[in-house]
Amino acid sequence: MTDTLITNVRLLDPANGLDQQGELLVRDGKIADLGAGLGRPDGAATVDGGGAVLCPGLVDMRAALGEPGFEYRETIASAAAAAAAGGITTLAALPDTAPAIDDPALVHLLVARGAETGSVDILPYGAVTRGCRGEEMAELGLLREAGAVAFTDGTRAIGPARLMALALTYARGFGCRIVQHPEEPSLADGGAATAGELATRLGLPAIPAEAEAIMVARDIGLAKLTGGAVHFAHVSTAEALELIRCAKDQGLSVTCDTAPPYFDLNETAIGNFRTYAKLSPPLRRDTDRLAVAAALADGTIDAVASDHQPRDVDDKRLPFALAAAGGSGLATLLAVTLAQVHGGGLDLADAIALLTVRPAKLLGSAAGTLGRGQAADLCLFHPERAWRVVSGELPGKAQNTPFDGRALEGRVLGTWKNGRLVFGAAEETA
Repeated sequence: MTDTLITNVRLLDPANGLDQQGELLVRDGKIADLGAGLGRPDGAATVDGGGAVLCPGLVDMRAALGEPGFEYRETIASAAAAAAAGGITTLAALPDTAPAIDDPALVHLLVARGAETGSVDILPYGAVTRGCRGEEMAELGLLREAGAVAFTDGTRAIGPARLMALALTYARGFGCRIVQHPEEPSLADGGAATAGELATRLGLPAIPAEAEAIMVARDIGLAKLTGGAVHFAHVSTAEALELIRCAKDQGLSVTCDTAPPYFDLNETAIGNFRTYAKLSPPLRRDTDRLAVAAALADGTIDAVASDHQPRDVDDKRLPFALAAAGGSGLATLLAVTLAQVHGGGLDLADAIALLTVRPAKLLGSAAGTLGRGQAADLCLFHPERAWRVVSGELPGKAQNTPFDGRALEGRVLGTWKNGRLVFGAAEETA
């Protein structure tokens, strides 16, 4: 493999406190050197970064891939293409597929299929329960040995308290987290929107926002009881975030992530029964959106994940209450997060940390850094280059974006996986 020198870039690596103008040298798929004035090795190709930001490839800690079982929605190959366009080089895949990832062979399959794409590493979650049905515990030890990075039932909450306590206890023995969809099932069953004036006016079956905090409070108590580690996915309410903040202050093994819709959109996005904005959990009041944004800034939230949920047109072209919940998010992950930077809520380094080193640490991955000797997984982006999200024109198969029509600033110009350009029009010169 020819050496590649990426020049004229702002090197940004929150893992190592790096933020400077300079260059980065790729050799044999790894980062050989970086800094200012490296000089061009003999025979190296060069890429002029045009003054853009070069950071580690993004690490998305929560995405559904559609495969196996729902290939009509998306395939691993189409998800990999969308991820590359979004600057994502490492992706943690949810296990609630068909069949569910409750067998070690399926863990191996996902890892291998990710490697086949050449553009993304897939880190599989193992199912907590067989079939993600919330009844019988899966073989967590065997799943961990096969490469599962943590355990979850995906978009289904682990409802029985005893089952959750057992899962936390077993996972603790393997040094893993249980990732919970924090929504009390009996309160959420059949709901389509957050309870309140808007849901009432639209005549939609509602889910009280308190369903999230009730589950968070219970599982914090179970984490304290068992000594296990619980991670709450796509947290979306002020009340739940305050509970998590207090648990962290007590030194409990409690972490959480959120997704861009919960700090960029509020429940009014579902007006006129717009099913692309039907998500799980549902979009919240603006007071909750502001609380999520504040929790990004104060460090309560550990990571931002795409929460990518591909849906077919026919899944969404239904009455709102019957339409499938979920939004695609791979291609928009970076730009929507950067909106918090442009709005003054985050500085750029903190935003990139939420998308790289912080989720990587939660997953036990070595990704998310520009360290010398590390795999050259890279994302080159211009933080101020404007574009508009248009459903039907996104990379990949899934087009069900809640951000359809949204003007954004922050465009990925190039993505490298193990030193190989997998997205973008960056030109190499010999």
